[in-house]
Amino acid sequence: MNMNQQVRVANGAERPNAGVDVSKQHLDACWGEHELRVGNDAAGWGELTAKFKASQVELIVIEATGGYERGLVCALQEAGLLVARLNPRQARDFAKSMGVLAKTDRVDARCLRDFADVLARHPDRLKYITPAADSQREALAELMTRRRQLVEMRVAESNRLELAAKRARRSILSVIRTLDKQLANIDRDAQRHIDDHFDGQRELLDSVKGVGPVTTLTLLAALPEIGALGRRAIAKLAGLAPIANDSGPRKGQRHIRGGRGEVRAVLYMATLSATRSNPVISAHYQRLLASGKPKKVALVACMRKLLTILNAMVRDGLPWDSSRHTQAQNVA
Repeated sequence: MNMNQQVRVANGAERPNAGVDVSKQHLDACWGEHELRVGNDAAGWGELTAKFKASQVELIVIEATGGYERGLVCALQEAGLLVARLNPRQARDFAKSMGVLAKTDRVDARCLRDFADVLARHPDRLKYITPAADSQREALAELMTRRRQLVEMRVAESNRLELAAKRARRSILSVIRTLDKQLANIDRDAQRHIDDHFDGQRELLDSVKGVGPVTTLTLLAALPEIGALGRRAIAKLAGLAPIANDSGPRKGQRHIRGGRGEVRAVLYMATLSATRSNPVISAHYQRLLASGKPKKVALVACMRKLLTILNAMVRDGLPWDSSRHTQAQNVA
C-alpha cells in the first residue's frame, strides 16, 4: 500500500477520487493509481464513466475549459457520479501549493486527482459539487453566450467605422446591419425560451426598476443559484463580496474579485440605472456618498444590495415591494 492509499484509509475514505484534464481532442484521467487517455467524444465519455463506476470513484474534479468539458460532465452526472467543475486558476494554485511546477496533461490529471482527495474529505465539500445540468438553463446560457459574442463583434465593427474609407465604410455598415438583425433574433429566441420555461422568475425580476431584459437573461442563465443561497453566498458567487486582507495588526483594504464576470457586468449597468430610477437603491447610494464613501465603492455596495434583494425575491416568490425593502434597509 503506497502513501496516498494509506492516507485515504486513515481518513476513512477508501473509495478513490479522480481528476480529468480536458482538452478539445482528448481527456486525461487519473484515479487511484490508474491513468487513461480517451477521446473527448461520446465513446470516450462512456469509457471513462464505466471505468469510474467499476472502481467506485467517489468524486471527480474537472477544470472548466470553456465548454469542452460539458459533454463529459453531463455523462458522469447522468451515471450518478459526483463531479466538481472548478475554475482552472483554483486547480493551478493548488498544484503550485503542492510544489508542482511542471504542466502537462498527465501531470494536470494527477494534480486534479490530489485536489479531489482534498475536497472529498472537506467538511463543506457539497458546496464544490456541480449541480446536475438543467437542459433548459443550458439552452438559455448558450443564447446568452451567443448574444455576448454578437455584441462584441458589433462593438469592434463600430470602432472601425470612424476611420474607415468610403468603400470600407459601406462594408462595415452592412456587417453592422447584419449583426443588428442577428441580435434581434437572439433576443427574440431568448425571450420565447424564458416565456416557456422561466416566466415566473422573469416576472419577479422585471418588477424591479433598473432590471432590464439583458439583466434578467444573464441572471437566469448564468446564476441558476439565485434564490437558493443566502445573501453572503450569492454575493461571493457573483464576485461582489469584499475579500479580507488582514494580517496581525494590519487591516488591509478590501476589494472584490473573482466570481462570475458576466453577472457582475450586467449588475453594474442595472445598478447605474437603479441609482436614478429605484428609490430604495438611490437612497442607499446617496447615504453612502454622504458618509464619505467613494463613488465606486458606493456603487459596488449598491450592486451587492440589489443582488441581495433579487435573491430574496426569487427565494420567497414575492415581487418588488419598495416599502418592504425600505423597512429592511432601515432595520439594517
